[in-house]
Amino acid sequence: MMQRLVVKVLDSVLPCLALLIVVGHVQSSLGNHYHQNASLCFDYCVIGAGPAGLQMGYFLSKAKRDYIILERNTGPASFFRKYPRHRKLISINKVNTGRQNYEFNLRHDWNSLLSDKPNLLFKRVSSEFYPPADSIILYLNMFEKELGLNVRYEVDIGRIRTVQSQAGRSYILTDQHASEYKCRVLLVATGLWVPNKISFIGSDLIEGYESMSTNADDYRNQAVLILGKGNSAFETAQNLLGKASVVHMLSANTVRLAWQTHYVGDVRAVNNDVIDTYQLKSLDGLVENNIENLAIIQQGGKKLSNMKRFYLLSKHLYENLKEMNSTYLMKDVLQKHEKERETFFWQKPYNRVIRCTGFRFNFSIFDSSATLLKSKKANGRFPGLTAWYEGIQTPDLFVLGTASHSRDYRVSAGGFIHGFRYTVRAVHRLLEQRYHGNPWQSTQLSATQLVSWILKRVNEASGLYQMVGILGDVIVLKGSHVEYVEEFPVQAMPVFPSISGHEISSGVIVMLLQYGTRKIDFLGKDRAEKEWAKAWKSNFLHPVLYYYQTLPTKKDMKFRPKGWPLPKPKAIHHIIENFFTEWHAPKIHIQPLRRFLEHCMQTDLRAFYAESCFSSSLTHCKPPLFCQEGYLKHHGVTRRIQPWRDSYDPVIMTVKQGASQDASEADPTFSKYLAQAGMLFSSGLKLEL
Repeated sequence: MMQRLVVKVLDSVLPCLALLIVVGHVQSSLGNHYHQNASLCFDYCVIGAGPAGLQMGYFLSKAKRDYIILERNTGPASFFRKYPRHRKLISINKVNTGRQNYEFNLRHDWNSLLSDKPNLLFKRVSSEFYPPADSIILYLNMFEKELGLNVRYEVDIGRIRTVQSQAGRSYILTDQHASEYKCRVLLVATGLWVPNKISFIGSDLIEGYESMSTNADDYRNQAVLILGKGNSAFETAQNLLGKASVVHMLSANTVRLAWQTHYVGDVRAVNNDVIDTYQLKSLDGLVENNIENLAIIQQGGKKLSNMKRFYLLSKHLYENLKEMNSTYLMKDVLQKHEKERETFFWQKPYNRVIRCTGFRFNFSIFDSSATLLKSKKANGRFPGLTAWYEGIQTPDLFVLGTASHSRDYRVSAGGFIHGFRYTVRAVHRLLEQRYHGNPWQSTQLSATQLVSWILKRVNEASGLYQMVGILGDVIVLKGSHVEYVEEFPVQAMPVFPSISGHEISSGVIVMLLQYGTRKIDFLGKDRAEKEWAKAWKSNFLHPVLYYYQTLPTKKDMKFRPKGWPLPKPKAIHHIIENFFTEWHAPKIHIQPLRRFLEHCMQTDLRAFYAESCFSSSLTHCKPPLFCQEGYLKHHGVTRRIQPWRDSYDPVIMTVKQGASQDASEADPTFSKYLAQAGMLFSSGLKLEL
């Protein structure tokens, strides 16, 4: 009887126990994400599972941080599922470089993301130099799956607001189902996807790049006007050239070619056939005029075909015609045109007018408490950000990826995968310092190792190479050793200690890669500087080092010379440009670099064999630094037949015995070079006797 009673009790209790176990499992699986009002709480929320969002997800996952990536679509890379419309990427995928160095190869791989898996590269899905757009979707899917990133799909965030509590400021994200996500730090990686529509008379009559037909046969024997002269406009023109009777392109600016400006966002050669057909007189053409000062009218009346006819005229002429009557014919337009001598007018109609004027950031999802200001650059298409990619009036809200391009618009590659993969890493290093007390990743080096380490970086590093003039290596001088901080956003140098966690006491050297600022013929005979003593005249990409005794201030940054990434330093050194972008020649690259560093650090950085160290130890009170840290500590120096030819290991390059003359006996050409570069110069460095 007792057994039956126990069985009945268990039968009635078991369902409740099962329910409690399920609920407990759900709550424990959510951990501290469970909240009484059904919102989920995370330290970091990333909006967008495109390349920038997944890149940040990798860094957060590697650091074992509490994060989630929210994506409105069913999979990653939603932008690339539709764009570019003609399904061909113009991002370089140079698989064959002749090198096995992972970091060096990233200089020529514009599609891969950063990870600790050396085989997780874009070349696994495509080997084409200009790959199909679908390959980036495959790659990002692979990246997310193989790294096991925490992504939640079909979450469309429609509202972002902030709340204040005793714990501090938090962001509340509301999705299409009214579910809420609460986070301490918000990372916005939504890119630019809202079509940039320009309002003018007749703008409602035209087609948009986002909705146009991509079937070239639909434009057969039609006259087409394309508004815009960016890459989307040239991509569209390229697709139509073989079918359309006429292709005209119109914008306020002249064409800017990427190979002339060194800006990857300008027109790429792969899509500029229409320039050939224009200049070789084959019906196509490019015209400059402000789109907002134009009017497009659709002519009524009898038509010879079913094709539409759009006429383009000036806004001024259109307004005059409206005053005449509301049913004007094209003969009225022609008469008015001749009478007023309008210079901007096409007498022949277009059958299609297509808007290709780019995209804008989606500001609409931000509540007034979390409003992102618009940048003054690019007509407000980007949000305004600090030099460390944080919203100007929205602390703890960072913008990643293409949307962060306002910081280097028309200067570097921060709006593209091969650029923002490094700025995302820079933001993550800032997060680690600010919220977890982990200083910016750095390497402590002996001063005598500095030359070799710099050469290794300028010859291999991909972050410096891609983010030209924006990310730089910061060398914190500390007497006989240095702290080497890699890929810091140089526009944030005034607040370097608080962002990096490294203090400045004895000066700092900032190294980055730059193009020259002079306007030249980039295919001309004299386009390259050949004399190392005139390295400051280099036009192509080359390393530049800035030495400051104290950090530049915000005022210094604001009033820096035009075209300079940093204010005028105490001393500056250009390493002369090289056709192969390799800097390892002993006389024209290494020796001038060493002498510059010796000048800044006021110490002898030459390398010596044991015999020379032994001799100087007997004859000088204080032997050279290299001998102090090597020979006198029983560290040997190995001879090399061909030092520094094919590798750049951070070991000291030895010099021939007998080459240990006093530093003050240097080639006088170097003093002349420093003077031309506008740099202060001390006559020499002497050992203490």
